[in-house]
Amino acid sequence: MAAISDYALLGDCQGAALVSSDGSVDWWCPPRFDAPSVFARLLGTAGGYWTIRPSGPYTTTRQYVDGTMVLRTDFHSQDGVLRLTDALSLGFGERGHGIGFTSPHVLLRQVEVVAGTVDVVVEIAARPEYGLITPTVAETPVGIEISGGADRLVLTSDRELTLDGPTVTGRFALDQGESAVFALHHRRSADPQIVPLDGRAALRETIAGWQSWEQLHQSYHGPYRAQVRRSALVLQALTYQPTGAVIAAATTSLPEKVGGVANWDYRFAWLRDGSFTLKALWVAACPDEARRFFDWLAASVGSVHPEEHLPIMFGAGGERDLTEHTMPHLEGYRASQPVRVGNDAWRQKQLDVPGEVLECAWVLRDQVTDLSPAVAGLLRSLADRAADTWRQPDAGVWEGRDGERHYLTSKMMCWVALDRAVKLASALDAAEQVPRWSKARDELRAAILNEGWHASSEAFTGAFGSDHLDAGVLGMPLLGFLPGDDDRVLATVRAIERDLSRDGLVQRWTGSGDEGAFVACSYWLAEALALGGQLDAAKQIFDSVTSRMNDVGLLSEEIDRRDGSQIGNFPQALSHIGLINAAWVIDQVETERRPSSRTA
Repeated sequence: MAAISDYALLGDCQGAALVSSDGSVDWWCPPRFDAPSVFARLLGTAGGYWTIRPSGPYTTTRQYVDGTMVLRTDFHSQDGVLRLTDALSLGFGERGHGIGFTSPHVLLRQVEVVAGTVDVVVEIAARPEYGLITPTVAETPVGIEISGGADRLVLTSDRELTLDGPTVTGRFALDQGESAVFALHHRRSADPQIVPLDGRAALRETIAGWQSWEQLHQSYHGPYRAQVRRSALVLQALTYQPTGAVIAAATTSLPEKVGGVANWDYRFAWLRDGSFTLKALWVAACPDEARRFFDWLAASVGSVHPEEHLPIMFGAGGERDLTEHTMPHLEGYRASQPVRVGNDAWRQKQLDVPGEVLECAWVLRDQVTDLSPAVAGLLRSLADRAADTWRQPDAGVWEGRDGERHYLTSKMMCWVALDRAVKLASALDAAEQVPRWSKARDELRAAILNEGWHASSEAFTGAFGSDHLDAGVLGMPLLGFLPGDDDRVLATVRAIERDLSRDGLVQRWTGSGDEGAFVACSYWLAEALALGGQLDAAKQIFDSVTSRMNDVGLLSEEIDRRDGSQIGNFPQALSHIGLINAAWVIDQVETERRPSSRTA
């Protein structure tokens, strides 16, 4: 099974596919991120795949078409060079600068020979519903129809293909300058019949659509610009455009430790991650999606009784119930079981979420003007909830399943919620609530400073009364709770560097064992170092983490500190968010240090 870093992401702003460096689509879940897969060999041999490759030995190089999520893979064989171009077709509508609103859910694959003559092999083994279904395959007037369960696929091509039971195969030779194109259209059984599109034209339009979006969203001109641009495109690809929901990752059940059981489904929209994403795009791309995100948020959260937990995550369409179950017929990535669909974290109490949402509203206050009554009401209610609940224990930002604690990061984010609500009071039409919010904010700050500091550890620790470190507390200077050069912050950073970091790779908490280093935490460390005046050390950390990107600029959730490999769900929005924000902070600190260019 290919390494996680061996994959590249294709996106149409509604769903995602993963393609290996040898031209195999091993993951695709149309029509949206959290739908059942039609290709899932990534998680087991029964899952299905689609390969296109030369018939003989080869080596490969690949890159994204500049400014897009369209992938080009060059196969170098003794007979010549075969170029494979892969994309999920973009639809074009009025909103969002034309990306992704009317997508027909089509996987596009074009091969062309750029040198020599190459014998091409094609094999399509669609296995709907995570491989539970072996489909029927038949020739029809519009193309080869693949039917199984609720899924209908129609394959069109300008090359002759063969039906081999439930599998479609093909073999043909192409001379230099010749090409072939394939389009695999998806619909659900109740949807209208498929009208096949022109694969070549759709590919050109998809490239143009991505490049149009990227050209309109280039506000960042600081260091690491190429990596920031790529990360912004990844975040856009992980945004479900029909609603504005931001998906945490394209996959489920890629393990935090190979062979382990910490295999979670991340194909959902966490309110925390969505807020982080919009903040990162504010740095990288001047987002115009902020209003839609907050409108979606207000509609999805709805009215929550004060005694109920605030929802922390949703399906891409706003669904609440994400009950988790397992897929025992799939052996898992490199025997990492169980394979999970759904995520029971939706049931948890996580007190930090109001802070992330209100921080996002504060950062984007110029983009989110004239709030709708529903959004203003939601933000007021989030501040009220922070004031009412901050004394309670919760599951924390790392979503532990071993009991609730008084996590410092949760308390800190409640403080952020109240602090930003006070600053936004005019926009929220909440002047009368400012005294209560201010009082709770100040009480909370005192509690964090008194109970969060562990004298013998000389650090702010992960929970009140605990001596365990938690990289999440690096958010203190990042969010303005304390200055980056505060002695207590500097001491905490030193403790995290000493006990949780190795070669710039930071684990989440004390006692993590062989768990990988969490990519976002490593970037948080770079930010904290920069804000503490240690710019060279911050750059060293940033470079160390960013060097772990794969060849097309993608990052997973974690890095295995034993061998440097990428592990966890992939690509991970939070990792790319961390990269963007760390680059921005480094740029800001560098800018402040430069001598003024003004003459006396």
